Amino acid sequence: MNDSAYRVQTTARLAQWRIDNLASFSYRKSDPFKIGKWNWHLVLEKNRVLFVKLYPEISNLTRENPPIASFIIRVVSSAGDRKSLTHPEITDKQLKNNDDFVWAIEVPLTGKFIIDVEFVDLKIASLEGGEPCSIWAEGFSQKRSNATALASLGRMLTEGIHTDIIINASDGSIGAHRAILAARSPVFCSMFSHDLKEKEHSTINICDMSIEAVQAFLSYIYGNIQHEEFLTHRLALLRAADKYDVSDLKEACHESLLEDIDAKNVLERLQNASLYQLPKLKSSCMIYLVKFGKIYDIQDEFNAFLHSAERELVAEIFLEILNAWKGF
Repeated sequence: MNDSAYRVQTTARLAQWRIDNLASFSYRKSDPFKIGKWNWHLVLEKNRVLFVKLYPEISNLTRENPPIASFIIRVVSSAGDRKSLTHPEITDKQLKNNDDFVWAIEVPLTGKFIIDVEFVDLKIASLEGGEPCSIWAEGFSQKRSNATALASLGRMLTEGIHTDIIINASDGSIGAHRAILAARSPVFCSMFSHDLKEKEHSTINICDMSIEAVQAFLSYIYGNIQHEEFLTHRLALLRAADKYDVSDLKEACHESLLEDIDAKNVLERLQNASLYQLPKLKSSCMIYLVKFGKIYDIQDEFNAFLHSAERELVAEIFLEILNAWKGF
């Protein structure tokens, strides 16, 4: 059998296994595929009923810290009508072996179909006890260094210690420190080094951001932003990072936006990827829409998007679709 029959295609949180045919009585196990920290397997067992299994590959990591998974799994017909059968969402289920998640499908399946697994979250138990923590929040928190110094900088912002400049947002104002802003942004540094109105009046007007988004922006600059705050304001932070040339924040937003692409946000992400020149995000959105066939699930939204998007981006999308068709 063709090796591709066992291959699972993945993005950051999505896995798809394409099945071209399945005999009346059969067993098929996918090649391992990586999502998060673990390698995974999908298994199909067919007798009178089709069973779909999802489980992590046995390893020291799986034995010592098995994943606690939240995911949505579907069987999607790859024929023209793209009918789908969706299992109720699995939330915070610990998976250790091939008996921990078994989906019995009694509806007869014929022709080609796709097993589609969308991971909503993956958690591991905390070594110190307490609530399990998401592995997708880990990387963010690990990037913080020198906690004492960062906490002190955070206090300077939150308590307004010796602030010397005011930032006016669209719906409020907040005090900040020229030296810290200048050290983190060449745009701010230029403002304070020349005889511009920001230097003269000790104010910066950022009227295209809400006060909450400005606070999140400053919290990142001062090193004390919280993960949920970062997630809530990612797009506003991306715009600010691009405007004020905070390259590490732009890259942090880029990497984060790659992690949870779904049908609700893929078109907005694609637009922002084109606008802010984020090649990995653009490529991932294209793959999600075209290679993974999600374009069929949001046809009305996609048609509206085509009427408003830039011509160059529309042309890239159609080129991607044509290239995908050539592969069939």
